[in-house]
Amino acid sequence: MDVTTRQTPPAPARAPRAPRRQETVWSAGLALAVFAAVRGAGALVIAVGAWWAGRNPVRVLGGSWDSYWYLSIAAHGYGRTQMWPASDSIQSDSAFFPLFPLLVHLLGGGPVAGLVVAWTAAAAAAVGVYRVGERLLGPRAAVLLVALWASLPHAVVLGLAYTEPLLCALASWALYALLRERWLWAASLAVLAGLTRPTGIAVAAAVSVVALRELLRGSRAPAVWAAGLLAPAGWAGYVAAVGIRRHEWLGYFTVQRQWGSRFDFGAGTVGVVDKVLTGGDVTIPVAVTVATLAAAVLLAVLLLLDRAPLALLVYTATLLVITLGGAGFFESKPRFLLPAFPLLLPLAAAMARARPRTAVVVTACMAGLSYGYGAYLTLMAKVPL
Repeated sequence: MDVTTRQTPPAPARAPRAPRRQETVWSAGLALAVFAAVRGAGALVIAVGAWWAGRNPVRVLGGSWDSYWYLSIAAHGYGRTQMWPASDSIQSDSAFFPLFPLLVHLLGGGPVAGLVVAWTAAAAAAVGVYRVGERLLGPRAAVLLVALWASLPHAVVLGLAYTEPLLCALASWALYALLRERWLWAASLAVLAGLTRPTGIAVAAAVSVVALRELLRGSRAPAVWAAGLLAPAGWAGYVAAVGIRRHEWLGYFTVQRQWGSRFDFGAGTVGVVDKVLTGGDVTIPVAVTVATLAAAVLLAVLLLLDRAPLALLVYTATLLVITLGGAGFFESKPRFLLPAFPLLLPLAAAMARARPRTAVVVTACMAGLSYGYGAYLTLMAKVPL
C-alpha cells in the first residue's frame, strides 16, 4: 500500500465534478452511519448494563472518572484540588485543559451537556477520519478505517463525556487540511487541539514540522510561516497560564507530577511489560494495555514502510512517544492512543483488498470485543479509564 497519493479516474466530460462530489458525500454519510451504528450499540450496552446494576446510565456515560473533573470545571471554573495523603498525591484541576469544559459550560453544564459535546465531536471526528482515509486510500478503505477506529478496545471513550472525541475531531480535520495544504485552517485547528488535551501538542507538531519542510524547500508563502508559528499557541498558552497562576514557569508539569504522571522515557512502560512477559500477577486492563501498545508499535512500523505523508507520521509518532514514554495511569495508555487513527491505515488498506464478507466479520468481531471490554471498564473495573 502506498498512502502517499491516490489516483482518481477522470470524471465524465458533461459533469466534471458532480459525480466525484456525490460519491464523496454518499461515502462520508455511509462512514458516519457505520460509526453511529457501532458506537450507538456500544453506548446502549453500557446503558443497559448500568440500568441492570442499579446505576444511572447518564451518570455512568457522562460523569465517570475524568468527566467528573471536566463537569466541575464547567460548573465552577478552575480552583479545585483534591489531596490523598495515603498515596502522597495532590490532584489539581489545572491538569485539565479548558476547551471541553468551556463548551460544556456554554451548553448549560451537567452530564447531558457533556455527552452532547462529546457525541457531536465524535460524529465530526468520524467524518474527518473518513476524509483523511478517502484522500489517501479511496472511499471503500476509508469507510473501513472508520469502522476499525470505532471498534477499538477503548473506543467506549468516544461515547463518554471525555476529551478524546473532541481531540480526534480537531486532529482529523487538521490533518486533512494539511494534506490539502490549507495552512491557516490546519493551524487554527491545531490551536484548538492544543487547548483540548496535553496530547494536542501532536497536532501542532504535525503542522509545524510540515510547514518547516515547505520553508526548507524554498516556500515563502506567508500562510506557511503563520501556520508553523501559530500551531503550538493553544498548548503553549495554557501551559504558560498554569505556570503564571502557580508562580512557577513549569507549573503545569509540577501539577502532572503531583497527579503521578511524568515522562520517564519509557522506563515505567518497560517495567510493566516485563512483568507481564515474565508471568507476573497482572490485571485484565494491564494485559490489554500491553497488547494494545505492541499492536500500535507494529502498525507504526507498517505506516512508516507504507510511506505515509509526513504530517501523519509526525502526528502519530508524537502520540506514541508521549504514550510510551510517560509514567503513571498505565491502564489509560490505550485511551491516549485513541486519536492515533492513522495507525489503522495499513489495516484498512488490507481489508479493502479482502472480500467484503471478511471485512464485515473482522469488524463485527472487533466491535463485539470492544462492547464487552468497554462495559467491563465502565461498570466493573476499579481502574481509571
